[in-house]
Amino acid sequence: MIFHQIATERGCQSYFLACEKTCMAVVIDPEDSQLERYIGLAAQDGVRIHYVLDTHTHADHFSGAIEMSRALDVPVVMHRDSTAPFVDIRVDDGEKINVGELSLNIMHTPGHTADSICVQVEDKLFTGDTLLIGGCGRTDLPTGDPEQQYDSLFNKLLLLPPDTKVYPAHIYMNRTHTTIGEEIEKNPRLQLKERGEFVEAMRRVTLRDPDHLTEALRTNLSGGKTVAQLINEAAHNVPFMSLAEVNRRLATDDPGITLLDVREREAFRAGHIPGAMVIPRGQLELSVNEQLSDPTQRIVVYCQMGKISTLATATLRDMGFTRAVALDGGVEQWSEAGYPLVEGDQ
Repeated sequence: MIFHQIATERGCQSYFLACEKTCMAVVIDPEDSQLERYIGLAAQDGVRIHYVLDTHTHADHFSGAIEMSRALDVPVVMHRDSTAPFVDIRVDDGEKINVGELSLNIMHTPGHTADSICVQVEDKLFTGDTLLIGGCGRTDLPTGDPEQQYDSLFNKLLLLPPDTKVYPAHIYMNRTHTTIGEEIEKNPRLQLKERGEFVEAMRRVTLRDPDHLTEALRTNLSGGKTVAQLINEAAHNVPFMSLAEVNRRLATDDPGITLLDVREREAFRAGHIPGAMVIPRGQLELSVNEQLSDPTQRIVVYCQMGKISTLATATLRDMGFTRAVALDGGVEQWSEAGYPLVEGDQ
């Protein structure tokens, strides 16, 4: 078996497994920021990714499953209780997915979420957020249940051989994995062997909500796009003009550009690039016909930080303003560079 463990700075773990004989691969718990890395590993090892699998609906980061599925035309595997509409293969307890000669044995382990599964492959167990190193997944997020978590741990996972290697979806220490035996011996949560004691302890756990909780659940449940994905896609489809180039042009008699500020009018009045006009992003589609009458004009779009203006530029290009470009930066960077700003209306 070819095996790679991919970690991010946030402690998220994903796993790349491949059958050497058949050159078939699967990625478990892919994260959206690592997609190029998974594809690079497949090329490096001379294998092809055939499946992507999420152990549960993630609430603390953005899954890369849907994007990988679209890019590589491969199925997404999740538990049958997942409500995500983009899942192609829905699995349940006791079933398996064959990746060449590798068998991915599915264990339904609800508790952290209703759709949580663990995946056993040879001597390795990929536990998602059900069992962590020195802990277990929280049960206070949507579809979490401490009673089910107890059963998944004590009546299922902890019955596996003690030398089973455990690879969770999150590791917050300088470790790569643990074992069932080590967790039985040292994991504080697993010392609470009485059901009532364990359940009460889990109900008392108070943790802050994960960053981007609402957005992560929305995108991971629906297959919709994150704000970052929308901005990245727009950035791939528009050209940019540097701050220095815009400043140089403004110093000439004929700049050859129309500066468009897409911030709110109050921010525009507080300080904008000389000569700019303003159409707030929320009014852009409804106002361009009145305020931008020439679709052939060269428009440089800017905002405060350069993100909203990238989206606005893509919109303008879609509407036929084929010479619209985004400023490579925003008013903040413009000011930091020492370039002039003026106050008031245009």
